Amino acid sequence: MYMYMTTGTRDFMEKLKERYSDKRMILMHGGGQSLLVHETEAKSVFQTPRRYEVISSTGELKEEGYFVCNNIPVTDEGRPVFEHRFSSGNSKMGAQSGFIAFRLLRPLDSDTYVVLTEWEAASDFDRWKNSPAFKESHQSSDTKEFADNTTHIFASASYVTTYVAKIEETEL
Repeated sequence: MYMYMTTGTRDFMEKLKERYSDKRMILMHGGGQSLLVHETEAKSVFQTPRRYEVISSTGELKEEGYFVCNNIPVTDEGRPVFEHRFSSGNSKMGAQSGFIAFRLLRPLDSDTYVVLTEWEAASDFDRWKNSPAFKESHQSSDTKEFADNTTHIFASASYVTTYVAKIEETEL
């Protein structure tokens, strides 16, 4: 499975989504732009997408709720360690209230992996971030090995982007 992403203005992304209404796409908004995501086994219909291979997934993405994208630049030599750590680390998250879906996305054209999660609401994600399960998953012996490994795993600092699937009329 592959995931393709493209960004632009809300109006343009809505028109693009309408043009390809037969495709599985999710439109989300945040940070002053809109993000259109296309999850498929086929090639993308986008002209210049960010391209990813879905290497781990849980749940079905829906066009509702709150999306969190952890963007993590990883070195070539760090990829196997990173993928092992993150593909095995989503089981506790799946048991959390408000959790909808998880995707671990391997970049096909860059060094930046995306750990995408979808929640019913931002408050559900915040509750997960403050939960004992979150702390435990980020303090396990795997994480210590991950950090102590002599292999340089991270290419640069990671960053988080957040989106909502539906914009309230008051936000227009």
